[in-house]
Amino acid sequence: MSVKDMIKKEIDKLPENKLLEVYDFVKFLEIKQERELLQQASESLSEKSFEKIWDNEEDAVYDSL
Repeated sequence: MSVKDMIKKEIDKLPENKLLEVYDFVKFLEIKQERELLQQASESLSEKSFEKIWDNEEDAVYDSL
């Protein structure tokens, strides 16, 4: 039995008034995942811009901290 099937089985046992909480939690997880993906994409796009600032001889002493 897959995890998805196990979750469905447990959801079927819940009373109707608890289903909204489950739905809210699922939506929260989706939003959290979207934020993490956006953050990773933003960091990836920023790397090139900050490369000159991060990689220079003048500040090399800070690389070992």
